[in-house]
Amino acid sequence: MSSQVKSAEPAGGKTADKVFKGVAYACGILILVVLAAVAVFLLFRAWPLIGGDQQANSETISNFTGGKADNFWTYVGPLLFGTVLVSALSLVIAFFVSIGIALFISHYAPKNLATVLSYVVDLLAAIPSVIYGLWGGLVLVPAIFPFWNWVATYLGWIPLFAGPAANPSRTVATVSVVLAVMILPIITSLSRDIFLQTPRLQEEAALALGATRWEMIKLAVLPFGASGIVSASMLGLGRALGETMAVLMILSPGLNYSFKILQASQNQTIAANIAAQYPEANDLGVSVLIGTGLVLFVITFVVNYVGRKITEKASA
Repeated sequence: MSSQVKSAEPAGGKTADKVFKGVAYACGILILVVLAAVAVFLLFRAWPLIGGDQQANSETISNFTGGKADNFWTYVGPLLFGTVLVSALSLVIAFFVSIGIALFISHYAPKNLATVLSYVVDLLAAIPSVIYGLWGGLVLVPAIFPFWNWVATYLGWIPLFAGPAANPSRTVATVSVVLAVMILPIITSLSRDIFLQTPRLQEEAALALGATRWEMIKLAVLPFGASGIVSASMLGLGRALGETMAVLMILSPGLNYSFKILQASQNQTIAANIAAQYPEANDLGVSVLIGTGLVLFVITFVVNYVGRKITEKASA
């Protein structure tokens, strides 16, 4: 009887392995199918822009921009520039703060305080973007003007901070701060989990050789978590690239190739532009907007691909 039970156990285990393998394969294929479906949808809806009446497309784009652009690439170019600029600035602001918070939680804070901070960071990730937009528009915009005015006054010789600072501060700089707060919990949470997985023996070996705590972190923790930090940053950047409501509620839009982040009506992002123009767009206008969404889709895909390659090099 016991031999029959023993012989049945491996068969049951093999069945479970096959089921799990099948489910895993199905999930992987489902992701590819969903991605392909999104790409096909965008191409299908944007086809009137690609293969339709170009004169009508030009008129539609001219109506969207008040005559500032008359073809698709002169229309989407500044939008793409604004999207990348806002997202890059938000990542620069959030990156170092996030790594600092993650290191404090994982290696400096007392256990009780670290637990509370972890809950707070995770809670920030659950706040809807419209709440961040309301906070940014109603609280941050009027409150941050004195700081931006000081920056424009004393650092205005740097083209990025050229003044005068707009009042109210519905500018790229303010939007970047809000987006930085939005992506901060993503980068912090993932980095914290990676830092906590650093092999204890490596940390103790560094301390035993006379390293200070910071030197131990520099020699053992940060190299171990390099690939995880890159992955977390790419996830945060992906959210910033596609953010809509917070940008729409704060930024005064413009259609320029401008690095003047303290001045209003300079830049706009693709996602916010789609949300702003969509309610009044006709069928051809919707196709033009979806065409810009297709460009954003490709850019997001490229960013994730580059992030994957950087992660592979960091983990090698």
